[in-house]
Amino acid sequence: MLTNMKEIRDILQNSKTIAVVGLSPKESRPSNMVADYLKQAGYRIIPVNPGQSEILGERCYPSLLDITEPVDVVNIFRRAEDVLPVVEDAVKIKAKVVWMQQDIVNEEAARLGRENGLIVIMDRCLKVDHASLL
Repeated sequence: MLTNMKEIRDILQNSKTIAVVGLSPKESRPSNMVADYLKQAGYRIIPVNPGQSEILGERCYPSLLDITEPVDVVNIFRRAEDVLPVVEDAVKIKAKVVWMQQDIVNEEAARLGRENGLIVIMDRCLKVDHASLL
């Protein structure tokens, strides 16, 4: 289990592509603010939202399974009870990290991710950690 900030710093330094599941096109939503921040920080952002075709100037995909390039981190902005299918898809696309945003905890999904070799982070904000560590 991820417990130390050095591991989180390593993830942030070594990751290039972040799929943001549940990315809202609304600028006032946390998912949009976090994704925009990460894009400005130099990450490749891939929006995942079945109801949109483009967010933040990037092509939007209906699901992780529709993405045609490698994904390092799957950043999840979904209710905790909706996370398990996202982690199942993250395993299928061979992502390296599943990152559940602040206030999102799903132990079953975390266990599935870890059992399949993914690093799992729960209840943390990717933007806050990036801003404080890099």
